[in-house]
Amino acid sequence: MYGGSESSRLYALERLVDVYPSITKPEGHVRFNQKLWTTTLVLIIYFMMTNVMIYGMSDTTLDVFSSFRAIMAGASGSVMHLGIGPIVTASIIMQLFAGAKIIQLDLQDSADKRLYQGVQKILVLLMIPIESIPQVYGFLDPHETIILQYGIGWANALIVAQLFVGSYLVFLLDELVSKWGIGSGISLFIAAGVAQSTFVGTLSPLPTVQGSPLSLQNPPSGTLPMIFYTLRTATNTELVSQNGFETILLNHANPLAALVSSIAVFLVVAYAESSKLELPLTHGKVRGHRGQYPIRLVYASNIPVILMAALLANVNMFTLLFWSHPVLSSVPILGRNGLWSKAEWFGSYEIGATTPSGGFAWYSSMVNGVGDWLLPLLNQSSDAYGHSLGQIMVHVFTYVFFMTAGSTVFAKFWIETTNMGSKDVAKQIERTGMQIPGFRKNPVVLEKILERYIPPVTLFSGAFVGLLAAGADLLGTVGNASGTGLLLAVGIILRTYEQIQKEQAMEMHPMLREFFGTE
Repeated sequence: MYGGSESSRLYALERLVDVYPSITKPEGHVRFNQKLWTTTLVLIIYFMMTNVMIYGMSDTTLDVFSSFRAIMAGASGSVMHLGIGPIVTASIIMQLFAGAKIIQLDLQDSADKRLYQGVQKILVLLMIPIESIPQVYGFLDPHETIILQYGIGWANALIVAQLFVGSYLVFLLDELVSKWGIGSGISLFIAAGVAQSTFVGTLSPLPTVQGSPLSLQNPPSGTLPMIFYTLRTATNTELVSQNGFETILLNHANPLAALVSSIAVFLVVAYAESSKLELPLTHGKVRGHRGQYPIRLVYASNIPVILMAALLANVNMFTLLFWSHPVLSSVPILGRNGLWSKAEWFGSYEIGATTPSGGFAWYSSMVNGVGDWLLPLLNQSSDAYGHSLGQIMVHVFTYVFFMTAGSTVFAKFWIETTNMGSKDVAKQIERTGMQIPGFRKNPVVLEKILERYIPPVTLFSGAFVGLLAAGADLLGTVGNASGTGLLLAVGIILRTYEQIQKEQAMEMHPMLREFFGTE
């Protein structure tokens, strides 16, 4: 289709791509034990970085990504504050440009694909300051002592430098896992953060309000300790008069309803991940040698949901900047205080809040549990921001639509950029000497057959995963991990387990490496 240096102006960046610092790809097969230890080491480094707080930052800063913290795989106030945001945003931009043919690259061509991946790495370096500078100059305020010592300019620059180093280390760790470990670094970080939040939200014995003693008004923050403490401590009269049952079911920070919905999400995702269509294969030269190529129901995995959630997180960040930033709020049309301001159409915010309360940003924002929509609907009352029942339901439908439609679009782009399209799969099957029974051994014939299955399953899987993620957000989860975060974590854990099984199989049967293209 395309190809060659004359087809795209991006080839002007080829020399920069060649000298770009990156993790060296292994020349041969990496043994399973080495991959396992590399992945474990990266996970330990990730948890260490989430506990390294930014030096010189004030304690009264705002977290723009508070609603998306589990998905962004970061920790507020640490050097991991941006999490995987710059990496995912760069991937979104490149996929949108490639899908719209703005960049003339054929991702089936090895040279074009290498250039595509190299330019994406360069774009990550650009996205780190693009996301960190507005946050530092808008929300991550330096501490007064640092301002007095270095001045406001150098104090802000110090925080930006720490965010840059932390985000770039995340990028290198992701690349290290992809080349020398098991699975994807981005997925690993998301699963680790969500697992931690879910574990703490379920079993933490600490009081809900830190620093205050345990009481019926301040029970343990974990779901199970809260239930045991309340039922053991309170009498029947107190449970009725002080709304103890309502607290257990709905009103606690981690209520029983959230735990039940978390278990339901886990079971649904586990079932969806195990559902697949298997195409029969036979060997062209070895009679009786049969195999299968599985096409999963969730063929595009969970990456489309990550991309869509990151896109909504960036919408939230930039609308918040134009609403409250002292400089950007004066921008015409977009800014709150600018000429011909239409900022309330894009997104409005309460004083000191980082979650939108109106405008497009609110309608497309995450619906965080039953408290945002079901309880107002049952009580026939407005929500915390005073929205009517009609607006609340429009919010629900808008969020579900964006998650479903956006995940479908990103699923298509993702398959085309990760060697999972019909053409690439046909080449993999043909390279191993396998063929579909009843058809000629020809990659063109294989591609036509796979075209009947892979594109429709890709679109369906993207829509299904997006709809499932939105539904999980509507129900809510323990640990404030968000329904989308739990959905991603469960899928990632199951995929990682299967990846480990595949790596062990290839360790025992080296011929399988050729089929999966690892050698």
